[in-house]
Amino acid sequence: MAASTRLSFSVADGVPETEKSDESENTYILRPVFQQRFRPPLVKDCIHTILKEELANAEYVPEEMPQLTKRLSEMIKNKLKEMGFDRYKMVVQVVIGEQRGEGVFMAACCFWDADTDNYIHDVFMNDSLFCVVAAFGCFFY
Repeated sequence: MAASTRLSFSVADGVPETEKSDESENTYILRPVFQQRFRPPLVKDCIHTILKEELANAEYVPEEMPQLTKRLSEMIKNKLKEMGFDRYKMVVQVVIGEQRGEGVFMAACCFWDADTDNYIHDVFMNDSLFCVVAAFGCFFY
């Protein structure tokens, strides 16, 4: 035997009572609050501080670099989350290479909302290695 459900309607507004809730406001936000926007200068300072602390005396050892890049990217991402950029998705890319006087080119291409999304990059070098970090903040609608 099939079960049936009944919806009771309120005469006042014609909306089924089962669809009414205490939270009747929309949860989507079209633009971030000004204080919570991705601010590249603050993000760059944060990244630069982490790189100086972690890489000041670091030596380039090829076997250790995969773990170091992952640890740095996680540290930076977690620190950016703590900075209060609500509803932003953070993408952090870390590249570490051996310092041998050679040039390196990096590029990134993104399709985003220029009003809300942004990025920043920072470069750290010592006698043994170089590190390039790119952080992207994309507002989640």
